[in-house]
Amino acid sequence: MGLFLLIIGTIGWHVGMYGMFKKAGITPWKAFIPFYNTWLIVEKTHIRKYWFWLQLIPIAGQFITIWITIIFVMHFKKFNLLQHTAVVLFPFIYFPYLGFSPNEKWYGEEGFRSYKKPVSREWIDAGVFAVVAATIIRTFIFEAYVIPTESMEKTLLVNDFLFVNKMTYGARIPQTPLSFPFVHNTMPFSQTTPSYIKAVQLPYKRLPAFTEVTRNDVVVFNVPAADTIINLPEFGSKELYYDVLRRDFKGDRAALEAQYPILVHPMDKTDNYIKRCVAVGGDELQVKNGLLMINGQPAPFPAGSQTEYVVETSGPFTAEFLKENLNIDVEDTKGQIMMLEGKQGAYKINMTPSEAELVKKQPNVTAVNLYVDTYVGYTFPNDEANFPWTIDNYGPVKVPKKGDVITLTAQNISLYRRLIATYEGNKLEEINGKFIINGKETNTYTTRYTYYWMMGDNRHRSQDSRFWGFVPETHIVGKASFIWFSWDKGPRWKRLFNGIK
Repeated sequence: MGLFLLIIGTIGWHVGMYGMFKKAGITPWKAFIPFYNTWLIVEKTHIRKYWFWLQLIPIAGQFITIWITIIFVMHFKKFNLLQHTAVVLFPFIYFPYLGFSPNEKWYGEEGFRSYKKPVSREWIDAGVFAVVAATIIRTFIFEAYVIPTESMEKTLLVNDFLFVNKMTYGARIPQTPLSFPFVHNTMPFSQTTPSYIKAVQLPYKRLPAFTEVTRNDVVVFNVPAADTIINLPEFGSKELYYDVLRRDFKGDRAALEAQYPILVHPMDKTDNYIKRCVAVGGDELQVKNGLLMINGQPAPFPAGSQTEYVVETSGPFTAEFLKENLNIDVEDTKGQIMMLEGKQGAYKINMTPSEAELVKKQPNVTAVNLYVDTYVGYTFPNDEANFPWTIDNYGPVKVPKKGDVITLTAQNISLYRRLIATYEGNKLEEINGKFIINGKETNTYTTRYTYYWMMGDNRHRSQDSRFWGFVPETHIVGKASFIWFSWDKGPRWKRLFNGIK
């Protein structure tokens, strides 16, 4: 549908220009030559020549081309806001009208100079320019982002405000270019109304990158498992559609969708998450008793990361020690510390490695060990028979990179089913134990994209790749650069303008 509209729009634009060129005294067939047509408009309307060259700048240049065509239309004595809106949004209709309607004619320089812009229009034009400039910056250069959850503590805290650099990995061309400015996927003052038009969608494309995603980068990305959501405020990416489908409806989509409103987001409009990239395409990842291993070696443990430890004591901690050294308020622990049932003097404490070392030195402490979650049944790829993994004993699993040839079996297909069918857009059928991809029987698949493995620094409080698997390169938004503001009942002054490591 999107490609069809693009073709119709392109044809309408050029056909309309053919008629307009003829009225303006320009050889009509030249309207069909890309770039040369705008050069002729620049010459005819006496626009300074450097504007022609500026329109060759990727993305921003498209807005300059629109401005050049508005100037051209003004030589037809079309000056009001409604007419200029038609130039921007419906040129494939408006240009043919100007070019072939007997009621419209070319007035040239005299007609253009007859226009006297009112003050109200000056304000409107200034506002439009500001919106366009801010949208370009937000889409292709950097975007402000606020930390909503504790999944990256204490590297990042709730209500840290970040700048996310989109140029580092190459800014994406928007998949849904027609959307309400300055919001992500829902309209202002609504948690459920989409902010975009789904009918017009562009294929995945990135601008040139400065670097690739590397291990230990803190990355913002679109959540792969949030493409389909239950469109209610209490669900969305908080409680994922696929989790509810498995847990409450035993895979019965019809029953779930009969009970809840469903929304399918385009890739670039799924919710954003921020996590640390712990493995890149080609890496083998494994978690052993809570310790992350990459390619057989222990992965670096970020200094600010938290995980749960079991602390055995001969007596309780004082409230002063907890507050001053672990920042735990006994009146409001937020689950940071709890007593373990059936084990006298044992606590489960969520803390950083340096805090754990401090706790070990306390006279009332007899042992400090990583807490290991043993619950099986809710980790990716949700296939207990073949992958009976937990969040603390997970893998090994190899993260695919572009060009990898994967041998498909009945035992491993659950790892790759979504990669093949959803992320890479193939038709995958499984018939009598055989795999049919795009109509052809095969037992191998060659990946088109590189994938990443994302985990939160707060290892036991993070919904991450352990729950929904690989993150394709198509979903990468940008690199978290620095904290520009932070708030917790007042500014956290020491966090302002800190880089993110």
